[in-house]
Amino acid sequence: MLKLVWIAAVAIALLAASAIVLPMPCQRAAAQSAGMFVNAVDLDIVPAEREKFLAAITENGMASVKELGCRRFDILNLASDPNHFFLYEIYDNEAALKAHRETAHFKKYAATTANMVAKREARPMSVIASNAQAR
Repeated sequence: MLKLVWIAAVAIALLAASAIVLPMPCQRAAAQSAGMFVNAVDLDIVPAEREKFLAAITENGMASVKELGCRRFDILNLASDPNHFFLYEIYDNEAALKAHRETAHFKKYAATTANMVAKREARPMSVIASNAQAR
């Protein structure tokens, strides 16, 4: 009987220790997202240049997600304004964003679209928590 109590006590102690050392899955996701860096960009495009802009930004986005340190590059279009775009870029850190801006494909995109963009507003952000449905 005493041996059974001792085994149960050890098992409880091990479970308690693992709860302290090993974070819960949701805690792991939050810890991983804490280091991410977001570049959120609003763009108003000259209406006559929309199709050319779409080609250039799509090419840039596809090349960007192949970069080391780029986790996501979403190109969104405002439903109420076909000439307003929102870029949602996620990088491992700010240094990865800076490295992205030095790539040949980004420089090509910037040169190609320089006269297509009527207004640009970039907002660098740090991720506090990233919530996504697991599939």
